[in-house]
Amino acid sequence: MEDLWLSRAKRLMALARTGQGFAGDAFDRERYDEIAEIATAMMADLGGVPLSRIRDLVPPYAASYATPSLDVRGALIEEGRILLVQEQSDGRWALPGGFADIGLSAGENIVKEVQEEAGLQVRAERLYEVTHKARHPYPPDPREFYAMRFLLARDNDATPVAGSEATDARFFAPDALPPLSETRTIAQDIARAFAAARAPGGAVYFD
Repeated sequence: MEDLWLSRAKRLMALARTGQGFAGDAFDRERYDEIAEIATAMMADLGGVPLSRIRDLVPPYAASYATPSLDVRGALIEEGRILLVQEQSDGRWALPGGFADIGLSAGENIVKEVQEEAGLQVRAERLYEVTHKARHPYPPDPREFYAMRFLLARDNDATPVAGSEATDARFFAPDALPPLSETRTIAQDIARAFAAARAPGGAVYFD
């Protein structure tokens, strides 16, 4: 679970951003600006990151009503092994995927991400998990987002090849996982993928 005070600081920031978007006059705007600056400093301290990484987390088109971002990732399981990609940023491994791009559906986003990161043509078979990151044991993160996880399939046996956004792409057995990039993927995401693959008619896990 996310630290209580980090969660409160993120909520305070969301309210400040929404207030900035709907402020009725310059005085209200000034008050919301100050609240946003306080929330920014709190999030930087509690999340352990520089102030420069906190500012402008809410893009201009969403400033009038702050909402979570969407992280979309996919699980391709073949012969009892799961596809992971090695992240350039930290050298650790994660399910392929990332923040969803505007203009694409969630399923289209994950297909694009797997092509870019692992060089594979896949299709999204079904959704197996929708979670609020702050409710699960990820490292502290000043960003706020929901995670959608899909089971993937493909019609060929091409070898994964790391694309421009990864340094390696391989299949791993669940009992021989590499060090995970835990801001992106934690062990429970992978465990739920295997559980979902074993139960084709199972329900989607959600918070």
